[in-house]
Amino acid sequence: MIEIDGSFGEGGGQILRTSLSLSLVTGKPFHIKKIRMGRDRPGMLRQHLAAALAAAEVGNASMEGAFLGSSSLTFSPTTIKPGKYHFSVGTAGSGTLVLQTVLPALVTANAPSELVIEGGTHNMAAPPFDFLAKSFLPLVEKMGPKVHVQLDRFGFYPAGGGQFVVNIEPCTDLRPLHLGERGHTSTPKVNAIVANLPRNIAQREIDTVSELLNLGMEQTSITETKNSPGPGNIVSVEVESAEVLQVFTAFGKLGVTAEKVGADVAAQARDYLASEANLCEHLADQLLMPLALAGSGSFTTVSVSSHAQTNMDVISRFLPVTFSIEQIKKLVRIEIRTAE
Repeated sequence: MIEIDGSFGEGGGQILRTSLSLSLVTGKPFHIKKIRMGRDRPGMLRQHLAAALAAAEVGNASMEGAFLGSSSLTFSPTTIKPGKYHFSVGTAGSGTLVLQTVLPALVTANAPSELVIEGGTHNMAAPPFDFLAKSFLPLVEKMGPKVHVQLDRFGFYPAGGGQFVVNIEPCTDLRPLHLGERGHTSTPKVNAIVANLPRNIAQREIDTVSELLNLGMEQTSITETKNSPGPGNIVSVEVESAEVLQVFTAFGKLGVTAEKVGADVAAQARDYLASEANLCEHLADQLLMPLALAGSGSFTTVSVSSHAQTNMDVISRFLPVTFSIEQIKKLVRIEIRTAE
């Protein structure tokens, strides 16, 4: 039984999700205490409970402590069961994080799977659907499996109620992935989405980003939709290089001007472009587990967040891998190797 302290390092929900993912893949049971003690509202919230319940279903696992507000959980998986699943968070809690919890087990399973996931698709505390579909999953596919995602309904915070479908064609062993120098990048593209909100909010965001990144109208677009239970707004900047499509996002919220939202996402893109790194710190964090499961991989990133450092520590508890971190001028190079 692996013992995990949920309060160490960054102290958030990723410690629980990474433990669930790797317990499924390795078959190693674990006990975690002090879940999310680094947060204002410690213990399991709805999305963390949904992730645990989804993992238990996929891995035919027994659990103790799986309830809202729980600060500890014992998880003991048996056999991975690919197939059709319907998971519902029940709030605006992130459905994308539920997917990322069960994804490692299902992309290495012995048969395909189809998931329908309901909950938040676009909230500022988790990877939005656009990031998942355009940045993260294409890199996972380079490692062997095929993962197709389709957004059926937007789910913005606080209403939630979104839905997306995931089809997974697994591969038994993930291939190592080594991302070289970033090289040339395309001219950034900007899209602003407004759900049940005035178009002029998106237009002001687009105008701000265009001015700060010196973009023409041909690089911008606006998406208006009523396919959302509640109102919502997100603006994204896409930057493509030879191996990676990087997506940066910022969310509209009450009390924050559209100009401030646009300036936020423009600053993220500008910092990335100035660094010469292949991955932003968020995508680097997300890619650690797939590369560790493959036993080998490398990439460059802007910086190593405390979130990523904590993730490395948890991964090392389950898998015989080491992480090498090297600072090189304006970027950081991370290499994952099988421990000798």
